[in-house]
Amino acid sequence: MKESIQALRQEIEAATLTDLASVEQFRLSYVAKQGKVNALFADFKQVPAEDRKAIGALLNELKDLATDRWKVAQTALEDQLPAGDVPQDLSLPDIIGRVGSQHPLTIVRQEIIRIFSNIGFNLSEGPEIEDDWHNFGALNFPDNHPAREMQDTFFVARNPDMLLRTHTSSVQARVMQNQKPPIRTLSPGRVYRNEAISARAHCLFHQVEGLYINEGVSFADLKDTLYYFVRELFTPETKIRFRPSFFPFTEPSAEIDISCQICHGEGCNICKHTGWVEIGGSGMVDPNVLSSVGIDPEVYTGYAFGMGIERMAMLKYGVRDLRLFTENDTRFLRQFAALG
Repeated sequence: MKESIQALRQEIEAATLTDLASVEQFRLSYVAKQGKVNALFADFKQVPAEDRKAIGALLNELKDLATDRWKVAQTALEDQLPAGDVPQDLSLPDIIGRVGSQHPLTIVRQEIIRIFSNIGFNLSEGPEIEDDWHNFGALNFPDNHPAREMQDTFFVARNPDMLLRTHTSSVQARVMQNQKPPIRTLSPGRVYRNEAISARAHCLFHQVEGLYINEGVSFADLKDTLYYFVRELFTPETKIRFRPSFFPFTEPSAEIDISCQICHGEGCNICKHTGWVEIGGSGMVDPNVLSSVGIDPEVYTGYAFGMGIERMAMLKYGVRDLRLFTENDTRFLRQFAALG
């Protein structure tokens, strides 16, 4: 076998590698898995045991010689090519490049942030796994409130209660606890509620809440802020109305409705054939909430509001099923590429 190794060594050393074709032929003949060098390795099992150490060393030297000659020749030829002409391995699958885009919810979220930042709101964030006090207690929820039950809220621990936050109002509680008025902040983020998934509801959704606390803040300030926001996000012709409601953390409280952007008042499944769609809740911050976070309700007043980003994205883009935002169907998402 020594003679075969020596003969192949001379053959490898004598090979002329002057162009890409000869280099590729050299690789196929000596370096590739089906080449002559590997063929000798296949015959190695027939070598007597006492000779295997010496023959094995010669075979390894031969393999290194062939590999080194091929790599040196290939590198030298590639260095001579103009930039961009380096040969590619045509056996590799094609790489199809696609330009990505922002998710429609991200587009709407950023637009909301831009609108409110123009009138002085800053951003605040908080944990998605929250404790009971920041999510409920500080916001004037009574101990027996239905939201504190497992059928409405995802609890992850008990004693103390830890849960997936049901609103970003918990962020507002943290801001009020750690910052003195005046406070003007916007809190966007994911929230979780134990709800059946449908065209209009999901157990996970995105919310944005605003809070303004200062001396002399009134309900008129709240209405002016929301009028401005709705007409900036949708159209100047968009109608808005406030319906009396109840929330533990505001008093007085009001639901926020806008004219349906999908059917324009004719009636559809989104507006329940009324021509109006609820986009959120609002009201003046309850004095009990201010007291619980150490703010004097005799000196300061404030307003708060909260809205679902999915609901506003549905209205803005004419989407009739909320589930489309989380199904990750590229046929749906690709429609928003030009917007992001």
